Amino acid sequence: QVHLVESGGGLVQAGGSLRLSCAASHSLFSISTMGWYRQAPGKQRELVAFITGTGSTNYADSVKGRYAISRDNAKKTVYLQMDSLKPEDTGVYYCNWGWGTLDHVLGSWGQGTQVTVSS
Repeated sequence: QVHLVESGGGLVQAGGSLRLSCAASHSLFSISTMGWYRQAPGKQRELVAFITGTGSTNYADSVKGRYAISRDNAKKTVYLQMDSLKPEDTGVYYCNWGWGTLDHVLGSWGQGTQVTVSS
């Protein structure tokens, strides 16, 4: 059972920043693709960023230029730096893992971390 524990969320004003962390436990962490997902109120969960085992990154258009995903393989942790936050960034943020471009995830969903951006 792979455990994913997200942290770092909070309440922030528009234009502010937050840094999310996700601690993973799967043995193949260093070569797997890690992704951050967001579920806004009343909406489906969406992939906002991912980073492959080789360090390639990809972002949803809505966050491109404002979010940065990174990873620390020694700590089995993936980060999401969120800058210039907007009220529409509000939601519960989750991480998960898989291969390639994350067409499918292989981990169990954690509790997520709530991000609330006030206007």
